[in-house]
Amino acid sequence: MHKYILRRLLLLIPVILGVTFLVFTIMYFTPGDPARLILGESAQPEQVAALREEMGLDDPFIVQYFRFITKALTGDFGRSYSTKRPVFDEVFARFPATLKLTVAAMIIAVLIGIPVGIISATKQYSLLDSIAMIGALIGVSMPVFWLGLMLILVFSVKLRILPSSGSETLLHLILPAFALGVGSAAIITRMTRSSMLEVIRQDYIRTARAKGVAEKKVVNKHALKNALIPVVTVIGLQFGGLLGGAVLTESVFSWPGVGRLMVEAIRQKDSPMVLATVVFISVTFSFVNLLVDLLYAFIDPRIKSQYR
Repeated sequence: MHKYILRRLLLLIPVILGVTFLVFTIMYFTPGDPARLILGESAQPEQVAALREEMGLDDPFIVQYFRFITKALTGDFGRSYSTKRPVFDEVFARFPATLKLTVAAMIIAVLIGIPVGIISATKQYSLLDSIAMIGALIGVSMPVFWLGLMLILVFSVKLRILPSSGSETLLHLILPAFALGVGSAAIITRMTRSSMLEVIRQDYIRTARAKGVAEKKVVNKHALKNALIPVVTVIGLQFGGLLGGAVLTESVFSWPGVGRLMVEAIRQKDSPMVLATVVFISVTFSFVNLLVDLLYAFIDPRIKSQYR
């Protein structure tokens, strides 16, 4: 187990290097001058040139990248061009808001997805199954920003019962969490249904029914536990994806999280901030995947033996 965890952690190194190189390249070739953005449009060319030289922006691309990597290895990801603060201070300050939104969205997704998937599987080809699958298809297909705008239009503008932006109270969390969780709920529903259908056709399920075991016990105790592994995989991947994919939701609802911070940094071509947010999200996503893999051992003892 320890060797497996160490191997997975070592694999993070090439992943982070690849991600940082790709993002650094994109930011380098994106139109816009960070020095001009910092000083403003009224700045003199001499001032802009002096700041560019001070920041090392006139150096070749490869020199700038290796300077960034060298500092990053010591934990120094630089300072934000706009706020002048260390970039990870900004990221860590915003992360609790993103985590709260992601956890709320996943709770909604799991509470909807797993029960609906179970009902859909046990009532295959029924009207309930058809409604669930159509709903899941719509949920997967709806763009999160469109759903967010529709929720604001209905519940904030028309009904005026929920706030459309901010993060001060739990009421502010409802709309963005629902908008973010609907797509994941649809994916979890489809995976739960598929996994349950595969399990309930197994011989041991037929044997349990033949012995007179109550259908509720057959589904909840025998079938669901064995159908959980692919579902847990999807939930873990969705959780990691939502941590990094809440960009549009946070922007629509003005939620003060890491995703909105990234959007603001991209608009200002704040390269250190963009790189810091991308690295942070990549590492978080990788750790979530690792935790999901380790969780398998507690769900299925057969998998635990593979780590030995």
